[in-house]
Amino acid sequence: MVVPTARLQRAERQGRSKTRGRSFGAVWLRMLAVVAAGFALYAGSPPRDLWWIAPIAFAVFVAVLRGRKARAGFGYGLLFGFAYLLPLLGWLQDFLGADFGPWPWLGVAAVQALFVALGGAGMARVSRLHGAPVWMAAVFVAAEALRSAVPFGGFPWGRLAFTQDTGLFLPLAALGGTALVSFSVAAVGGGLAELTRRARTPRRWAAPMAAVLLPLVAGLAMLPFIGTDPNAGTARVAIVQGNAPNLGLGLLYEDDVLHANHIAAAQQLADDVKAGRVPQPDFVVLPEQVGSWGPSRTDPDLSGIAATLGVPLVVGGLGEDADGQLHNQIVRWDPASGAGDRYIKQHLVPFAETIPMRPVARLVSPFVDRFRQDMVPGDEPGILDVGTARLGVGICYDVAYDDVFTGAAQQGATLLAVPTNNAWYGHSEMSYQQLAMSRLRAVEHGRAVLVAATSGVSAVVQPDGTVTQQTDLFTAQNIVADVPLRSTQTLATELGSVPMWTLVVLGVGAVVLSWWRPRREADA
Repeated sequence: MVVPTARLQRAERQGRSKTRGRSFGAVWLRMLAVVAAGFALYAGSPPRDLWWIAPIAFAVFVAVLRGRKARAGFGYGLLFGFAYLLPLLGWLQDFLGADFGPWPWLGVAAVQALFVALGGAGMARVSRLHGAPVWMAAVFVAAEALRSAVPFGGFPWGRLAFTQDTGLFLPLAALGGTALVSFSVAAVGGGLAELTRRARTPRRWAAPMAAVLLPLVAGLAMLPFIGTDPNAGTARVAIVQGNAPNLGLGLLYEDDVLHANHIAAAQQLADDVKAGRVPQPDFVVLPEQVGSWGPSRTDPDLSGIAATLGVPLVVGGLGEDADGQLHNQIVRWDPASGAGDRYIKQHLVPFAETIPMRPVARLVSPFVDRFRQDMVPGDEPGILDVGTARLGVGICYDVAYDDVFTGAAQQGATLLAVPTNNAWYGHSEMSYQQLAMSRLRAVEHGRAVLVAATSGVSAVVQPDGTVTQQTDLFTAQNIVADVPLRSTQTLATELGSVPMWTLVVLGVGAVVLSWWRPRREADA
């Protein structure tokens, strides 16, 4: 009896060892799959016109999460998020790497990947519910909403919607904004993963097929309804890109250079108008950080340009109020009266325009010494009346947030503008990523968008998201274009944050449901 027992125990040990080996190998394969999927999501992002990669990459992510425990979903989500966001945010290394090493870049990517990891944990929990692709997509949108709000005001860069500046998902922005676009991409990805899992049972294809087809059909059906007609008239606009030296952090104390370059470019525009080489614009948009003004807000150079052209300027700069508050602002500069109405940036860049934990921040941010006090954000939508246009304004980082242009469009903006300063980031993809956000905002609100950058990319974006004029990086170049003014509001504008909160509630509710619903009922 002893010998058979020993052999049996040895066989059992060998069987367990083989099982552990196969399990360990499967974990590594899943890890490699989510890393590859995360990098593929980046590879399909702007400036590359590969919108269709996003749902495929997300399908791989969903397939790995399907049926896993929450802690496994957290780990796989962390890998997926890091593989996507690390290359996507490579412009941080271009900006800070020479002086601060890779730590700011790695730190921001890691913190943001934690939110994707939380989403992964929730997605794994709800993956056993009936209709899993829908609930998993809603959970992912909830995770995006969370990282767009915290910490320090959030960091929406890299939301799934921002990979869709072209393609069949883009028209959905006019229905439900960025939340609906992100949800649709994620739902299609989840549906593809579920179809693959059910490949041998065609009778169970109906639900996942619906998850794949409904968003795509809806996007296709929306195409004829994306309005571009100038139902509130037209405006002839000029965008001035004066250029900046490609100095990275060396630009930090070169405000006079930015001012001089843009005054020179604006003067060239005035000369071209006078000589008849370009038509007279109705107003001129200059970028962020062109000027720096005290409480009196005087600038003889800007006043001279405005008087020469005889039209208002819309120009960005640092402003100090009489009470000592600092603002990043856009000012309407009248040819007769000078500085007038202004918009104050609502979403300030953490560790740059507002600096939490200053003693620690000094280790990763040069702005601690540049600005001895935090800037103060605005709390009102930017509406500037220029000529026949009501111009809705958001500054640089503002474009990543949903509320800025939603508020402006709801208050009657007929045209949108994004003055920005991207000269810090060299020849990286940052400017093109930001342009993609402007294209999505154009469709979301049915408005043309003017992007005015110090060193590129400046652009004219039509209400359907197409770019009709665009400058190169690190080039002094002016644009003059006729753009449509539009007063009709899209459903996304009217609904505002309702689609996002609806999806957040669905996602959180699905996670709560997954905790108490009997597993035998939850298995799909």
